[in-house]
Amino acid sequence: MNEIISYFSTIPSSHRSLILIGGITIFWMIENTFPLFQMQYRKWHHAGINIFFTLTTIIVNFVLAFILIKTANWTTENHFGILQWIPEIPLWLYTIIGLLLLDLIGAYLAHLVQHKIKFLWRFHLIHHTDTWIDTTSANRHHPGESVIRFIFTTLGVLVVGSPMWMVFLYQSLSVIASQFNHANISLPHKVDLFLSYFIVSPNMHKVHHHYVLPYTDSNYGNIFSVWDRIFGTFTSLPKEKIMYGVDTHMLAEENNQLKNLLQIPFQKSRSAKNMKNH
Repeated sequence: MNEIISYFSTIPSSHRSLILIGGITIFWMIENTFPLFQMQYRKWHHAGINIFFTLTTIIVNFVLAFILIKTANWTTENHFGILQWIPEIPLWLYTIIGLLLLDLIGAYLAHLVQHKIKFLWRFHLIHHTDTWIDTTSANRHHPGESVIRFIFTTLGVLVVGSPMWMVFLYQSLSVIASQFNHANISLPHKVDLFLSYFIVSPNMHKVHHHYVLPYTDSNYGNIFSVWDRIFGTFTSLPKEKIMYGVDTHMLAEENNQLKNLLQIPFQKSRSAKNMKNH
């Protein structure tokens, strides 16, 4: 455990980039070999759009990183936050609690709020317009959403009182988890089901990308599945019934052109066309 803390306390930016690129590469190869769906699409064109948004996310996080670092340092120096207030516990338990809470605020809560507040949904909508979910879809976030997610991550660090090494560990795990649960990979049903009791599995997250409500408003988790189960937002749907996208933007010229995707948050808002179960 001490080795992990030491590594993530001083993790170079090059290593963090390697985690991002390595994850996409590995899951890209796996989904090409064991695909969940045989999707007929221009994979490289699709990847190009999503990688553009990945790069904008990296830029936003890099520019604002000093805020995150200062927040983490302030919490530890001033003994502020949940982890700073709890009695001394084993380091492994301390780490698990911290990661769970960071995931709750930085991922689950951020995701839930973006679905519930119309202004924030305008930015998150770009992620849901993807009609071909694969591992590159993980970071398909409008730059505006990247800022929103950063704010929630910073809030999580403040509330949790997590040291910077834990923040870097959480972000690394979050990247890999998101690439994994978006990947177009076919796991044996029992394996996927077993994983879904602990982490967000591919089939569990694919339900969230079904094109109509109420499925779109479910399975908000990123790393841990426990929060969806605790707060009653967990649901399931046979993979054969899943159709990707969002019912307000199903046309290719709207969901597969970079220029329009960047403009969507500033276009006239549309209401969901179908609120019924599918």
